[in-house]
Amino acid sequence: MNNNPRQLAFIILQEVYRKEAFADFALDKHLRKNDLIDANRRLVTELVYGCVRRQRSLDAIIDRLAKKKSHQQHPDLRIILHIGLYQLSYLTQIPESAAVNTTVELAKENKLAKLTGFINGLLREYIRRELTIDLPKNPVQKLGTLYSFPDWIVKYWIETLGLRETEELCSWFNQSPSLDLRINPLKISITEVETAMKNTGICVNWIPQFPQLLRLTGAVGSIQKLPGYEEGWWSVQDSSAQLVSYLLNPQPGEIIIDACAAPGGKTTHIAELIGDNGKIFAIDKTASRLKMLEQNSERLQLKSISIYIGDSRSFPEFINQADRVLLDAPCSGLGTLHRRADARWRQTPENIQKLSKLQSELLENTAKWVKPAGVLVYATCTIHPLENEEVIEKFLTNNSEWEIEAPTIDFIVSPTVEGWVKVWPNREHMDGFFMVKLRRKCQKLTINN
Repeated sequence: MNNNPRQLAFIILQEVYRKEAFADFALDKHLRKNDLIDANRRLVTELVYGCVRRQRSLDAIIDRLAKKKSHQQHPDLRIILHIGLYQLSYLTQIPESAAVNTTVELAKENKLAKLTGFINGLLREYIRRELTIDLPKNPVQKLGTLYSFPDWIVKYWIETLGLRETEELCSWFNQSPSLDLRINPLKISITEVETAMKNTGICVNWIPQFPQLLRLTGAVGSIQKLPGYEEGWWSVQDSSAQLVSYLLNPQPGEIIIDACAAPGGKTTHIAELIGDNGKIFAIDKTASRLKMLEQNSERLQLKSISIYIGDSRSFPEFINQADRVLLDAPCSGLGTLHRRADARWRQTPENIQKLSKLQSELLENTAKWVKPAGVLVYATCTIHPLENEEVIEKFLTNNSEWEIEAPTIDFIVSPTVEGWVKVWPNREHMDGFFMVKLRRKCQKLTINN
């Protein structure tokens, strides 16, 4: 067991930087193994996610202060410098002397004692010079370095949003995410959950447009220890993800298919919206992620969900069977970069091309499951048009029996003129999302004389 938050952050960052582990999985694994007090737990989380997000900015500081560029440094030394510089650059609550001294001790603890003089000198030089990052003049590279994003992402945002709003979006994505709860109305009222949270000292905010949403602010601690977790009072689900099920608008007694269901946030929301009265077929090809759906269904005490393991491009037995289908398609996650700290470094333009092809294939196949006059909602947590608008436009071109059905005028987020909903995080203050409701036209009967 390791109770030193900086050492634990170092171990996790080794796995992320050198072994390409997913930051959230590596962090969760080590937090489960080490019983930290809440303050240390928060510090580990901040250091891991912060260093991963800010890699490019931190490397730019090293490049300016050291003779060797960051990529030429010993891998463990680079991590230790990131931990120290992140505290000095972005964490105002930690005294400068503590940031320097603990970073030097971190080097000693990890067999880099010979480099403590270099580390101490570099960090103190940073403090002495009140150093700012040496920024390129090119606007794409400038924002990419300052806010720590790959150039290709910044370039797309500037072309779409312009320079000023791109900077707003970059800044938004570098904030720590809020924690949204979706209250289970089949078990409890939202006011009862609010009271229970406040009684344990947790700050909560209502978001009036969302009937089941409570937003927790400030320190929360372990999710599993919050009031009502075991009793199934609520699920963790961002507000924009909740929008998807409201757009689907499921009704009691219907047959509904969730085509890429795991880990099940939207599946369970659908079950709550229909009062657990209907048939929901939840499909995913990853058994381990479906296990999470199964566990959440049991915790929420939902009975209407049946689970199927497999690729949603198959399942011919579902053709013309569903009143409504939800396709929350696999995507790049570019709308959730604040939650997925390493996603900005994992995704590439080439990968988005591959995802777009997969998304089109899934849409073509899952559309066959919908009855005449039925509904399909296509959704992603990305804001890239190749995965969204272009997928829908291609589908409608090839399938004349389908049309967009725009949300009602009072929908929580206003649709575009085309009829789809695109959530820009800096505008709506929630995860970036794309969603569109498609209606299958009634087939006209042909009478032969």
